[in-house]
Amino acid sequence: MARLPAFAIGFTLAGFIAGAGPAVAKSAATQDETRSIARDAYIYAFPMIENYNTMYKQLANPASPEYVGGFGKYRHYSTLYTPDNHDVVTPNNDTPYSWAWLDLRAEPWVITVPEVPAKRYYVQQWVDLFTYNFAYVGTRATGNGAGNYLIAGPEWKGPTPPGIKEVFRSETEIVMTLTRTALDGPDGLPDVKAIQAGMQLRPLSAFLNAAPPPAMPAVAFPPYDPAKARTHDFIGYLNFLLQFTQPPVSSEVALMQRFGKIGIGPGRPFDAGKLPPARLAAIDAGVKDAQAALAEKAKTTLSSNGLFGTREFMKNDYLTRAIAAEKGLYGNSLAEAWYGGYVGDGRKASKIRFGPGQLPPARFFWSITLYTLPDRFLYANPLQRYSIGDRTKGLKYDADGGLTLYVGHVSPGKDKESNWLPAPEGMYSAVGRLYGPSEAAMNGSWKLPPLTPATD
Repeated sequence: MARLPAFAIGFTLAGFIAGAGPAVAKSAATQDETRSIARDAYIYAFPMIENYNTMYKQLANPASPEYVGGFGKYRHYSTLYTPDNHDVVTPNNDTPYSWAWLDLRAEPWVITVPEVPAKRYYVQQWVDLFTYNFAYVGTRATGNGAGNYLIAGPEWKGPTPPGIKEVFRSETEIVMTLTRTALDGPDGLPDVKAIQAGMQLRPLSAFLNAAPPPAMPAVAFPPYDPAKARTHDFIGYLNFLLQFTQPPVSSEVALMQRFGKIGIGPGRPFDAGKLPPARLAAIDAGVKDAQAALAEKAKTTLSSNGLFGTREFMKNDYLTRAIAAEKGLYGNSLAEAWYGGYVGDGRKASKIRFGPGQLPPARFFWSITLYTLPDRFLYANPLQRYSIGDRTKGLKYDADGGLTLYVGHVSPGKDKESNWLPAPEGMYSAVGRLYGPSEAAMNGSWKLPPLTPATD
């Protein structure tokens, strides 16, 4: 089993990285080339750094309300998310979350899931540092039966241990799960808690009752600074994360060599103050080019089709991977959940009308959740209603079998309030989710109806 060298893994944006990686590329890029490389590298790094924002809060900052307690520990939420939860942008309000991170450098980990009632939906989505969804355990993927599954890093070459149903291999040495367990209402809370309590994480050695391998050095996490992450200093964060993605996949060897021309590489130091001003200006220009490309891509990205999945599914489309992280970090692969949405102004009373036979085609359930802009967190409102969908109590369907939902800052009236999704007095986004989407949703032949004025 290959292991990283026994040094403290960490860095400072200003320079030193313990155990720095490859030497600086011999051939420095020209100014135009530097700008082009910086653009592509920023797009490549964007979802990884968005992921690091969550990682830092959950793993490295005990003072953070999102802290999970370190590697190999679940943090279960037994209630639905509220506006106070800021672990991740655009959180759902359908399924209480369970978070966990694994360090696979020393050995694989075993995840154990309990028997889950047949009518209860749950999913363990496993995500690598690139933000690819590399593994699924749950109702759709593996069923609701109990079982043990192995999560292994890129360098592990062992046989499948006895008692393991399936081995999932990650390209990165650090991975995380965003696990979701459906909650239909307060009455279902004991069942959700019981399911969560039955989930276990164990190093492979503990599962086998064997002696553990030598411990790996603790990870020294660099403080996350959102302002620096949007500048040339993104390179420092990327270099830190690349330490856990070795060796690079074959399709990215040439890409990493190209990125190396501007100082990018696993564990390499990055000190902007030591760069020639013209070179730093070229990197800054590339960052702005990348941000413009993301903004342009966002205008035409109206559903989740093609946004989330494995590397094979995404086909190394880094711009799409980046816009997926911006629109909704940790989105599920399409077979698990479909996402679409709206942008509106809460000062304008609006409605969403599903005609007869056009209700969202979901095997499990569907919802529409509203978020404030630009922060993309749940909107605090007197009804404490953050989403609306087929499980909403008291929802009134139209006489023809269709459904009309109302969205706005002001109540549409007592007779329509059961179907009202409150919005801020300003801009908002609303995300529709179909859990277990039909083929019609996945191939685009079914679409969300438009957001129209409530007076229409």
